[in-house]
Amino acid sequence: MQQSVRNIKDIARTVRHIEVRSRRLVNELFSGEYHSSFKGRGIEFSNVREYSFGDDVRTIDWNTSARKNGLYVKLFSEERERTLLLVVDGSGSMLFGSRQRTKKELAAEVSAVLAFSAIKNNDKVGLLIFTDRVEKYIPPRKGRSHVLVILEEIISLRPQSRRTDINAALSFVRSTQKRQAIVFLLTDLVDEFYEKAMKVLNAKHDFVLIHLGDRLEKDLPASGLLQLNDPETGESVLIDASGNRKRKRYSAAKYAEQDRMNKQLRKLRIDTIFLDTSRPIIGALDRFFRYRERKI
Repeated sequence: MQQSVRNIKDIARTVRHIEVRSRRLVNELFSGEYHSSFKGRGIEFSNVREYSFGDDVRTIDWNTSARKNGLYVKLFSEERERTLLLVVDGSGSMLFGSRQRTKKELAAEVSAVLAFSAIKNNDKVGLLIFTDRVEKYIPPRKGRSHVLVILEEIISLRPQSRRTDINAALSFVRSTQKRQAIVFLLTDLVDEFYEKAMKVLNAKHDFVLIHLGDRLEKDLPASGLLQLNDPETGESVLIDASGNRKRKRYSAAKYAEQDRMNKQLRKLRIDTIFLDTSRPIIGALDRFFRYRERKI
């Protein structure tokens, strides 16, 4: 019982720390950029005014014009409120982190910045945590207390599985999000055959992939024999990392694999943010938001 109480207090302290840090980033940097990067679903009718020379004749409101015995045009405003859905990988590989934090902790930090940016712009926020199944789904809602619940779930969840199935997660998103949403997928992409599912989701929703990585996955330390364990399957392999040539060969293969993945994402036109556990998130997020502002 005492251990459980300590765990609850630790989780609450972690959530509070992430909230303070992320809200400062939102207030100082990202709230306005989020607003301008993700426009509303479309436009909605707001009012009418008298026709002026040069107005688009397609906006003439003929019913109002007939009723008021004049010529009136429709005015439209952006339908601002949107839904942000955080789709977070909860598989075993997300527990890896060689330096400052694990990929899971990095996902929580980024999720906090995105979620607080969303609610500051009056958007709803929802959460889907997945492995090779849906581990947790929290429907989109507004408000700070709702965001804190989401962060607590990301930090505290103990998944039933350690494997990854991105297709299953994106299929769930398609079935639950009938209206266009902003969907951020936070994962290290330790999976395969997910490209088609991403392409389908990207066609309907405002889809962004956040790739979470760790330098040690590509650059081995000079430490002799290394036993590498697969956190999802439990399989292990012994690698001799003592020789510089062997480490370079290993790194070259890993970087080539990442390059192939990057090319495929560009081919699919998937907007992607690359984050590393050893680096701050500010620079990458800032570059992404500025890119989106230019793109829209």
